Amino acid sequence: MQIKKMPQRMCIVCREMKEKKDMLRVVKDGSGKIFLDFSSKASGRGAYVCDNQECIKKLKQKRLLNKTFSCAVDDDVYSAIEEEYLVKRKN
Repeated sequence: MQIKKMPQRMCIVCREMKEKKDMLRVVKDGSGKIFLDFSSKASGRGAYVCDNQECIKKLKQKRLLNKTFSCAVDDDVYSAIEEEYLVKRKN
């Protein structure tokens, strides 16, 4: 019997490799909109962040989406991602 390998992704904040299912996906779609993709199925360029509050905060502090997506990302986008994450954690 063969054991199925779980896909691994690297967090853009802490650079740790973790299972894809334990990560949050941030997407930049074709229109340039950047958002958290809880389904992990949205089309566009994706980046992964650990599913913990510390990495979400550092993402905003270090403005890492600017480098990842090679564009200027507004503070509103970082705030929206942080807010969405906190709302998801409460549910």
